[in-house]
Amino acid sequence: MNERLRTSAVIQAGGESRRMGQNKALMEFCGQPLIARVAERIRPAVDEMLMTTQEPELYAFLGLPMYADIFPGKGALGGLYTALKAARGERVVVVGCDMPFVSRAMLTRMLAVMDAEGADVVIPETENGLEPLHAVYRRETCLPAVEGALAREQRRMIAWFPEVRVRVFGRQEVAAVDPLGWAFLNVNTPEEFAEAQERAVREDGCSEDTDSGSEKQGKPHKRSGCV
Repeated sequence: MNERLRTSAVIQAGGESRRMGQNKALMEFCGQPLIARVAERIRPAVDEMLMTTQEPELYAFLGLPMYADIFPGKGALGGLYTALKAARGERVVVVGCDMPFVSRAMLTRMLAVMDAEGADVVIPETENGLEPLHAVYRRETCLPAVEGALAREQRRMIAWFPEVRVRVFGRQEVAAVDPLGWAFLNVNTPEEFAEAQERAVREDGCSEDTDSGSEKQGKPHKRSGCV
């Protein structure tokens, strides 16, 4: 039996990158593949890290355990089920592979909220809605709920939320750790990729952690498509 850990992180890399024209997870962002930057930013906050992907050979350089979808063709919800099933942690952080400013500070705060309030899901909210690919899930309770939703042929990432205790990490809480909303910025086109990289160079030199919060303004984010 696998050793049970406290916290796992799962990077979902199942998208087709149609608008990018190439695999965005492997595009060089500030001197390293974008997905490597995502992993680097969240690794200190978790006990194990793994990936869900249908092309494990492309990501072997990361040295991470990789899992193909258990239920192929079920979209993002199927990917979430695979993530929860594969993770050994009691708490599972799930993020997309195309989020260059994923916020370790926010995820750490959300994990603390989960422990303090006994929530099964802690999920941030912005003006664009909930962000299921920058969220924290309790494996024991969420796994059967997601499995049930898939059995009912539901596809929405939040279709199963009524069955568990969901704690929305509100806009004011988000702003306290990520004033610009950069954590949720993703890159789906070459133009968005170039803009994000310019922002990283300008603001943090591609090495400092943007979790500290800059005062400069950014554009509203778009939902992650890296699933």
